[in-house]
Amino acid sequence: MLTKRRLGKQGLQVSAIGLGRIGLSPAYGMSSDSEAAAVIDRALELGCYFFDAAESYVPPSSEELLGRCLGGKRDQVVLATKVGFALHGSSPWSCDSRAMHIREAVDASLGRLRTDRIDLLYLHRVDPAMPVEEAAGTVGDLIREGKVLYFGLSEASDNTIRRAHAVQSLSAVQGEYSLWERGIEDRILPVLFDLGIGLVPSSPQGRGQLTSPVRRALDGEANPIIADVVRDVAAAHDASPAQVALAWVLGVNRSIAPIPGTRKRGCLEENIAACALELTPGEIELLDEIAAVQPTVAPRSLLARDTNGNLQAPISGDNGRCSRNICRSCASETSWATGAGLFYRGCGHEFRCHGVKTSASARAARET
Repeated sequence: MLTKRRLGKQGLQVSAIGLGRIGLSPAYGMSSDSEAAAVIDRALELGCYFFDAAESYVPPSSEELLGRCLGGKRDQVVLATKVGFALHGSSPWSCDSRAMHIREAVDASLGRLRTDRIDLLYLHRVDPAMPVEEAAGTVGDLIREGKVLYFGLSEASDNTIRRAHAVQSLSAVQGEYSLWERGIEDRILPVLFDLGIGLVPSSPQGRGQLTSPVRRALDGEANPIIADVVRDVAAAHDASPAQVALAWVLGVNRSIAPIPGTRKRGCLEENIAACALELTPGEIELLDEIAAVQPTVAPRSLLARDTNGNLQAPISGDNGRCSRNICRSCASETSWATGAGLFYRGCGHEFRCHGVKTSASARAARET
């Protein structure tokens, strides 16, 4: 059975690993109600009861699917969902955090989920046209009315998190975090740990980049190197790369509850088993360092942010990162390769991590 973790200081307790509902929505291929119900039932059998949805996960939405499949099991689960997009009208997919819209979206979500309350409500994106304090106040009103129990933000900047939390206490912030995507470590994690807010990492296995045998063209020369190291660590434990990726995220701090998505019971069981995988200090250091010194080409870098640093809509263009590195032995500009070991392509010197560590905030989190 899965252990439990506490998110925030308001009393929200969830399973250490949740289930990202977008994986059962049509965004990644259609799932029948019977297939979805089988995954949900197996999750509950294994102690996984933290389910994540959103109004925007394409119709028929993950909320509708979840509402149908839960049946009489509502009181056994923690339901999280997200609102804050204008899904219709002249500007679809624009942010809308007006009080009227949030209230309408919450009522609609309650109907689709077939429930009388939302356990954890996130603002899916921060509306640049609306002070986050006003949106936080609206959610606070919904909490007092009993329609919502806990408040969260998704893809918000450190300053926005502090401003929202000052109005209505945040229990959790959702954002992409994995060995492959480390962008929140320098500024977001310190704020969350300082304020006692939980983190719910989406795509904790790197959108398959860390675990898939298929190396996508987007990877360039960077991500395959990290994937190779993950596979080597997995082999030492007779585990899968997916389990190593999850074990690393889980080990950062006990206030973190990742939500990998899956449509298959076998993958669900594999993910949950990652809670029992204990990485050695040396393996953690290796995984920290290889990700810290090895640039990655990540889709998250192709997303626009507003002037406050909050994630907004997708854009096109180069993220500006380079897959070339400086050899620590001879200082020549080179790139990476791997075989029996890890070495620099070009000069051939062995890769060494000396002097390079993961961010101070992530190190401090592991020490607490």
